[in-house]
Amino acid sequence: MQKTDGVLAVAPPQLNEQGTTALLAVIPESGPTDKATEDVVHDLRDRLDGVGGADIALTGATALGIDVSAKLADALPVYLLLVVGLSVLLLMLVFRSVLVPLKAALGFLLTVGTTFGITVAIFQQGHLADLIGVDSPGPLVSFLPILLIGILFGLAMDYEVFLVSRMREDFVHGDTAQQATVNGLGHNARVVTAAALIMTAVFGGFVFMPDPIIKSIGFALAVGVLVDAFIVRMTLVPAVMSLLGRAAWWLPRPVDKALPDLDIEGERLRRLPEQQQAPERETVGV
Repeated sequence: MQKTDGVLAVAPPQLNEQGTTALLAVIPESGPTDKATEDVVHDLRDRLDGVGGADIALTGATALGIDVSAKLADALPVYLLLVVGLSVLLLMLVFRSVLVPLKAALGFLLTVGTTFGITVAIFQQGHLADLIGVDSPGPLVSFLPILLIGILFGLAMDYEVFLVSRMREDFVHGDTAQQATVNGLGHNARVVTAAALIMTAVFGGFVFMPDPIIKSIGFALAVGVLVDAFIVRMTLVPAVMSLLGRAAWWLPRPVDKALPDLDIEGERLRRLPEQQQAPERETVGV
């Protein structure tokens, strides 16, 4: 192990009473969060695998942190695909549209990408770090992406459904696509604004904590809510809906027949009195 690149020193082995197990402390040349330390861990495991027929394991806080980060990184694409895929299916079922769910999913991905970029620029690269009290930039905690995607997804879809459901309702009840977009934004923008400001204030309060992990989580969530509510949902969503017009509510006929009709807008209830009055008119006519 001493000859492995990146290893500074190896402490003498500590044996148990039976002499069957030995514990050796390996000290790397780099810090616990450096990429070089991760390479050392993988290199040692490759070198020591099956040496001398003994069972050899490399553990410790640094090795465990590297393993957890690797597991979370492997699970992140599947987690993101599952979250976005289910949201597209559910929104397609609710809004009877193909483009509206895709727009919502792309907007969420834009929110996540922007939030990650800003957070990395400040906490990891050190840009404008002094403004929020970051003394020494460093790597972000490994579970931040999973946590951020989960919370922001719930809030983003909440804002999306709140805005677009009114647009869908007015469109189904006879308004033009552009007028329905104006109505939806006009009626619900203030509620979304108030909700976003409340969540931003809650998450932003954690930015003043001295712990860098809590500070980075609070900052990322606050930025994510601001980006999603004010840039994506109340700026890009109405613009895209206006540009798409009636095409925003297009759904292929085979898909329309395959999906159950939940009738969230209450269109059936609106038509029910007309259907009940039709036989009465025929009877009077006779």
